[in-house]
Amino acid sequence: MTSARPTATGAPGYTETVPCEPESARHARLLVSAALNTWGMGELAEAGTLIVSELINNAVDHTRCRVVRVVVRREADDVIRIGVADKSRETPKPGRPHDDSEDGRGLLLVETLSWRWGYDLYRRGKLVWAELRVPDACCPAHLLTAPDL
Repeated sequence: MTSARPTATGAPGYTETVPCEPESARHARLLVSAALNTWGMGELAEAGTLIVSELINNAVDHTRCRVVRVVVRREADDVIRIGVADKSRETPKPGRPHDDSEDGRGLLLVETLSWRWGYDLYRRGKLVWAELRVPDACCPAHLLTAPDL
């Protein structure tokens, strides 16, 4: 396992390689949470940590990779991209689970929590990503919710 480190060029971000196993989701959540808090966007941490957990679980369940790379990047002032790269070229597809099924909802959850999601295919694998929009600085979240009466 490597330690998290800022990317040297391009958009500000963090990457870390972790084993392709369910236990790595915890480490990925910590990375996402730390990056968002560092950028002053802690309000996105709950959605971001759920997203990265689901992306890790998809890689564990649907690839035979030994390691995956977790990526957290600030694509623009108002866009955060969270991704998991693996060596499989199999493209992700949202499931169509039955009501009583325990599986098949991961990408549906990612779709619900994110502004948009997708994947980039590369010669030796893919990056599955989801983007979060940063709330407008002019309209803090606490002003958008109804007060308790």
